[in-house]
Formats: sequence, structure tokens, C-alpha cells
Amino acid sequence: MAVLTASKARAALYRLIDQANEAHEPIIISGKRNNAVLIAEEDWESIQETLYLTSIPGIRESIVEGMKEPLEESVQELPW
Repeated sequence: MAVLTASKARAALYRLIDQANEAHEPIIISGKRNNAVLIAEEDWESIQETLYLTSIPGIRESIVEGMKEPLEESVQELPW
């Protein structure tokens, strides 16, 4: 994971945005008072979706149970 000072990040912002989107790796930007992380929008949306889904009671257990089911035993047609 890349770590840059705020000054270096400011000078290379557009390149860093491209890099974050292409590599899907977060970039740490360190400032004098605080640090921040630059990530691709697609990665941020994935994180938000994961947080939302894991907030639903029972969803984690349902996913684990579904992963244990052999593919050939899965429902082939949806009831709707």
C-alpha cells in the first residue's frame, strides 16, 4: 500500500486517482495532523454494499449455508 505525504499527493492527484482505480489498492495520504485513504469509487461502493448486507440479521449465515450447497443441487429457475 502506497503512503504519500499530502504535499506529494496534491502534486500527483490525477495520477493517484487513476492508480487507485486501476490497481484497486488504497493509497494512504499522511498529513501533519491526520491521515486519509484514497480508494477507487468502485471499491468504496463495494465496501458500502458489504456493510449494508452484513447489517441484515441472518444474512451471513445464509451466505455460508448457500456456499456449502453443491452447485448441482441449486435451484435452476427462480420462482418469479
